[in-house]
Amino acid sequence: MADELEQSPKNWNESQVSTWLRSIGVKEQYIKKLYEEEVDGQILLELNEDFLRTKICMKSGPAHLIIQKRVELINSKERSQEKKKLTGGKKTELEQKRINQETVQCIPATSEGPPAQTPERDQDVLKDKQTAQEQCVLTSKEDCRPRPFDQEGIDFIYVKHRVLQPESGAFNLTSPCHEFKSFSIAAALDRTRLQAKFVKEVLKFATGCMNIRSNGTIHFGVMDSKEDAGYVHGEIVGIPIQEKDIYVDALDYIERSFSSDKEHVRQCVRPPRFIEVMDRESTEKRYVVEVDIVPSVGIVKNKVYAVRLPNFKESSNKVEFEKETILRRVGSKTEPVMDKDLSDFYQRVKDRDAQREEAEKSQFLSAPDFCQDLGRKLTMLMTSGKKFMEKDKWFIFVTNKFNPDDLCNIDWLLNMNIFCVFDFDPDSKISGLCSRYLQHHAANMHSLQSYRISGDMSIKEFTSHLYLFDQTSWIFCNGRTDFKGNETPCDEMTWIKTKMTFLRESVSLICKQILPKGTFQVIFLLTSPVEKPLLHTFNEFFTDMEGHQDIICICESQESFQKWQSFAEGSCGTETVNNSSIVGMKMSHINSTLQQVQPVKACASKHLPVFVKGTCLLETHVEEQMYSLEILTVDHCDETSEDYINEEKANIEQQFYRGGRVNWLNFWLAEHKYVGDVIERDAYRDVSKLLDGALKCNADETPVNSINIYHHPGSGGSTVSRQVLWNNRKDLRCAVVKPSYSAAVVAQHAVELRECEEKDSQRCLPVLLLIEDSDKEYLDDLRNELEVAIHTKRIQYGSPCFILLSCRRSYDPEKRCKESPLQNVSVTHKLSAQEKRKFAGKRQVLEEQYQPEFILTFVLMSEGFNENYVQQFVEHLLQGIDRQSVATRLILYVALLNTYVQNSFISQSHCEALLALTFHLERFHQHEFEKSLSPQAQLVFLHLRDDKTHIESIRIIHPLVAKEILQQLLGDQQTQSSLAMRLLCENMLFEHRFGREEYLSFLRALFIRRARKSKGDKYDSFFSPLIEHVCEKEKSPDTAIELLKEAFQCFHKDPFFAQQLARLHYTYEKFEEAKHWAETAAKQLPNNSYILDTKGQVYRKWFQAKCKAIDNDNAPKTAQNIADAVETALKALECFQECEKAADADMENLNSSGFFSEVEVGCSLLKLISSSSVFANRANGHSECMKYLLTDYIPKEVEDAWEPFHDRLKKLHKTMQDALEWISEDLSYFQTDIGADEGETPESPEEKISHPLTWLAKNLRSMGSTSVKLILLHFYNVGN
Repeated sequence: MADELEQSPKNWNESQVSTWLRSIGVKEQYIKKLYEEEVDGQILLELNEDFLRTKICMKSGPAHLIIQKRVELINSKERSQEKKKLTGGKKTELEQKRINQETVQCIPATSEGPPAQTPERDQDVLKDKQTAQEQCVLTSKEDCRPRPFDQEGIDFIYVKHRVLQPESGAFNLTSPCHEFKSFSIAAALDRTRLQAKFVKEVLKFATGCMNIRSNGTIHFGVMDSKEDAGYVHGEIVGIPIQEKDIYVDALDYIERSFSSDKEHVRQCVRPPRFIEVMDRESTEKRYVVEVDIVPSVGIVKNKVYAVRLPNFKESSNKVEFEKETILRRVGSKTEPVMDKDLSDFYQRVKDRDAQREEAEKSQFLSAPDFCQDLGRKLTMLMTSGKKFMEKDKWFIFVTNKFNPDDLCNIDWLLNMNIFCVFDFDPDSKISGLCSRYLQHHAANMHSLQSYRISGDMSIKEFTSHLYLFDQTSWIFCNGRTDFKGNETPCDEMTWIKTKMTFLRESVSLICKQILPKGTFQVIFLLTSPVEKPLLHTFNEFFTDMEGHQDIICICESQESFQKWQSFAEGSCGTETVNNSSIVGMKMSHINSTLQQVQPVKACASKHLPVFVKGTCLLETHVEEQMYSLEILTVDHCDETSEDYINEEKANIEQQFYRGGRVNWLNFWLAEHKYVGDVIERDAYRDVSKLLDGALKCNADETPVNSINIYHHPGSGGSTVSRQVLWNNRKDLRCAVVKPSYSAAVVAQHAVELRECEEKDSQRCLPVLLLIEDSDKEYLDDLRNELEVAIHTKRIQYGSPCFILLSCRRSYDPEKRCKESPLQNVSVTHKLSAQEKRKFAGKRQVLEEQYQPEFILTFVLMSEGFNENYVQQFVEHLLQGIDRQSVATRLILYVALLNTYVQNSFISQSHCEALLALTFHLERFHQHEFEKSLSPQAQLVFLHLRDDKTHIESIRIIHPLVAKEILQQLLGDQQTQSSLAMRLLCENMLFEHRFGREEYLSFLRALFIRRARKSKGDKYDSFFSPLIEHVCEKEKSPDTAIELLKEAFQCFHKDPFFAQQLARLHYTYEKFEEAKHWAETAAKQLPNNSYILDTKGQVYRKWFQAKCKAIDNDNAPKTAQNIADAVETALKALECFQECEKAADADMENLNSSGFFSEVEVGCSLLKLISSSSVFANRANGHSECMKYLLTDYIPKEVEDAWEPFHDRLKKLHKTMQDALEWISEDLSYFQTDIGADEGETPESPEEKISHPLTWLAKNLRSMGSTSVKLILLHFYNVGN
C-alpha cells in the first residue's frame, strides 16, 4: 500500500484505486465494476453514496464503507503531511528502517499486475525522491507581512506556518532589520532560566542595532532554518505563554547589563509585543513575542554601547554576566566588534549618526500617502461594475459590535435584500445593529445550531421551515444576551471548541446547497476590533465560495483592518485583499454613497387605501410579517429611482413582450408614460364587471366571493389578473398569494391586511386576493379559513370582506366560462376583432423600437398563435442549427420538459454545468452564459428569476413553441422516448446541487404525473402524457417500460416509479412482472394505501384476464378449472382490505378506492362462483351456493379443488358487507357525486370514483344474473 501512501490519492489511476478498494475489503464484483467505469483517484474523491448505489448497483453497506474509508484516507494523508512539518523530516533509526522496508515492498503500481519488488540499487533513487518531496512541501508555504513596526494600538495576528521575509541586515536604518528565534525549548523553562535566555537574545540584538543606528525587530516563535531543520526560514509557529509578565519583567536586566547609559537603552528597547498565532487545526493559544529596537539619533548620538550579557550557569544555579562586549549588526547577524576593529568602529560613529539623522528626516519629509477614490471603489464592488446594485441579488453580512454613531447611518442596509446576518455582537438585539434593523424590517432570530439540517429534510423544506427567503435570518454567532435559553457569549478559544463546527456547517449549507454562486455577495462589515471567530468565518466563506470574488470587506479603522488583512492575505494574496476592501471610509460616507446606486430610494414609505377614502402608512416590518402575501400598495414602485428607470425601462418592457411574466413595473412605466400602455384584453373588462358586481351585491350569503379566470397556457391570463389588481389598488386592499403557504397562514395574513391601521374591524375595505395555479381544494380551504376568521371576529358584513381572484390554466376555458358565466372568465389564444386591432397597432409601435426577435411572444400572440404561423416560425428559427451541439441538446431537454410539465424550467446553474462553463469574473457571468448559447437558443430561451429565491432559470418562450421545436428537431430520426432516456442519464444535470429539488420534481413529473382536466390539462390520463405518447404514438410499451425502469434506478428505487411499472405491466397483461413491481413498491411503503391499491389492481386485472380466458376457451366451469381464478380474486380482495386499513389510518388523504374495488371484485367473484357447473347446473343451485358461502357446508365437487381457500370464501359475505356499509355511509355523508373539478391527491388511486352512485348502478347491472344480486342482497342483510 505504500504507492497510495507515497502518492496523493488525487493522482491515482484505476489500478491503484482497485488496489486500495481490495485493501479495505470491498468485494471483487464491485471493484471490477468501478474499474470498468474508469474510476480513478480524482473521481474517487468526488463520488458519493448515491452514485455507488445507482450506477454501480452497490448495496448500502459497502457504499458507506467506501465513503468512510475515503474520509479516513484523506485525514491520514493530512496528518502525515502535518507530522512531516512538525518533525522536520527527522526520523528515528527505527522509523527510517520501517519506511525503507515499506518503500522496498511497495513501488507505486502503474500496471495491472501486483507491485514488483524494488531492487536494492534503487534505494538511493527513492531516498532522493522522498527528499525532493519534502523539500517541495517546505518551499510551498504562504508568505506574510510582519507586524507594522513600532506602532501602538495595532490589532495584528499571525497564522501558523506562514512565512516572514528572511532575516535581514540594515539597508536604510529606518526600515527594521529582523532576527528570528524559535525559542521552542526555552519557552518551557522556569521563570529565571526563561528570562535569562530571552533577555540575552534581546540585548544582544538591541546592542547591535543601537551601535549601527538601525531599527530592528527580534521575533521569538519564528523558525530559523539553520537551527530548526525541516522548517522554512521565517516560518511562524509561535510559543505557548502562560504569563506575559515574565517577558516584560525580563527587561529589568537592562540595569545590570549596562554599566552606563541605561536610560538610553530603556528608551530604545520597546516593551515586548505579544502577537497571537492563529492555528486552524488547534485551539492552543500561541504567540510570537516581538521586541522593537528604535535607536533615535537624539538618544544614541555619539554613543557606543557595551553590554554584559546575562547567562544562566547550571553549575552555580544562578544568572551570571559575561564580560562587557561591543556588538554590531553585520548582515543578518549580530557579532562582537573585534579588538583590531575598535578604533575604526569609534571613528565612524559620527558617520553613522549623520546617516541616521538623514534617514529620520527623509522619513518625516516623505510624500503623503496617496488617497484612493474610495467612493468609486465602493460603488464598483457593490454593483459588480454595473451602474446600480442588482435588485435581485442576495447579501450576506458578517459583522461585530456597532458603534452608536454608525447605527445612525445604516439606511443603505435597509434597502438591500439581506439573506442573513452573521452577528458576533451578543447585545445586537438590545442595542446593536439587530435592534436598529428590527425598527424597519422583520427578521427571524437564529443561532448557528438552527442551520443544522436533519437527514430526512429536503433543502426546500429546510428553507421554508426557517423562512429563509421570506425574512432576514439573523444568526447570533456568539450567544445572545437577551435570550433566556442557553445562549451565553464565550471567549475566543471556547468559541472555537464549541461553535466552530456549527459555523462551518452553516456556511457550507448556504454556499453549497441554498444559494448558487453569483446570486449572492458576502460583506464583512467590521466596525470594532477583529477577533478570531470572524477570521474563521472568512476562511469558511473563502473555501466554500471557491475564492474571494464575491467577498467584500468594509472597515473604517485602519488598525482593525490590519489584523483582518494579515490573515486574509495568506489565502488570497495582498493585491486581492486590497482590491476588495474599503478601508478608512466613515459609515456616514458609505451610507450616502451607496444610496445613490440603489435602485430604490432609501426608507421609501408605502401606503394602503383606507375605508374613509384616505391612505395609511404600511410599515415595512409590518408588511414583512405578512410574508405569505405580495402586497400591492397605493404608491407601488414609486420608490424606484429615476436613474434606474431611465437605465432599465427598455429591458423591462422587452422582457415582458418576449414572453416574461408581467411585473408591477410594467404597469407603473405605462401609467407614468415612460412606455406605451399594456393592452387590456376583453377578459379584463369582463373581470372588472364581475368585480364591480361582487362589490355592490349584498353579502348576506357569504362574506367571501370568488371570480375565476381560466386561460390557455401562455395566453396572458396572469397579465389580465394582475392588471385587475393594479387598477384597483387605490380602492381595495390588493395582494398576490405566494405559493407554498397553507390556507390557514394566508387567511391569517389576509385578515391582518384587511384590518391594518383600521380602528374598527366592521369598517374595512375588501381585500382582493389573487391566487394563481392552485386547485379547487386549496381555494375551498382558503374560503373556509376566511369565513371562520370573520365569524370568530363577529364581523357584520354588508358587502364582501374578501374577493378571491383565481387564475388557472385550462385547455377548455370557454367551456368553463359557459358553466358559470357570473363567476368565470376565459382568456384564450384566439383574439376578438377589437383585440386584433389593438395588437396590430401595438405591434407596429414595438417593431419600430425593437427587433422582431426581441418581442417574439407578442408577435405570436398578435397572430393568435395560429398553428401554421407557429410551425413556420419554428421552421425558420431552426434553419442552420447544429443538431449535434450541446446547446441544441439543451434546447431539446427544455422543450421536452416545457411540452409535458406545466411551468417547468431548468436552472441556469444546471445549464452552465451541462455546457461545462467556468467563469473567471462573476460580473460577466450572465454575458458569458448567453454568449455560450447558440443563436437559436438565445432567441427561444426566456430568462426567468424566481421571485422568492432569486435563482435564475430558463424556459422556452411559449409552450406551443416548445412543442413545435420538439417535433421539428427530433424529426423522423429520433423519438421522444430516446430523448427522455438521454435526459435521464444526463448525470451532469441529475447530480447538480443547485436547483436540484426543482429539477428532480420536473423530471419526476415527466414520468409520473398524470394529466388531469382539473389541473388545466386537456384530458384525464392513466399514465403521464409522455409515457402514453411512447405507448400509443410510438407504439412501444416495452420502451415505456425501459424508461420507467431507468427512472426507478435514477431516483434511488423510488417506490412510486415501481408503482407506475406495475400499472404499465398489468395494462399490457404482463401480470408476473406487474406483481414483482407492485410488491417492490409495497415493500418500501407497506402502509401507503395508494400503492396497496395498485397491488390489488394487479390481481384484479389478472383475475379479469383469467375469467375472460375461461369464457373464451368454452371449457366447462368446473371447480378445478376456475380454482386459479378464484385464488387470484381472493388475493385481490386481501390487497384491497390492506388498502382500506391503510386509508383509515391516513388522516390527511381520503382514499376510498379499496372499498369500491373490493365490492367490484367480490361481485365478479360471486358471478364466477354462481356460474360454475357446481351450482349453475342444479335446480337448487342458488340455495346450494348460499349454503356453501354462509355455513360450514362444503359440496363434494369443490371440496378438494377449493380446499386452500374454503375459509376465505366463507368470510366473503362479512368483508363484502363491511365494504358496502362503508360505501353506504360515505354516500349518506356526501349525498352527491364528486365534482369534476375535484383535485387529485399527491398519489392518486388507480381509477378515481368521481360518481359513486353511477358506479354502484353500473356494477349492479353488470352482475346480470338475478341470483347474484340476490346473493349480494342476502350478504348485506345477514349483517343487519
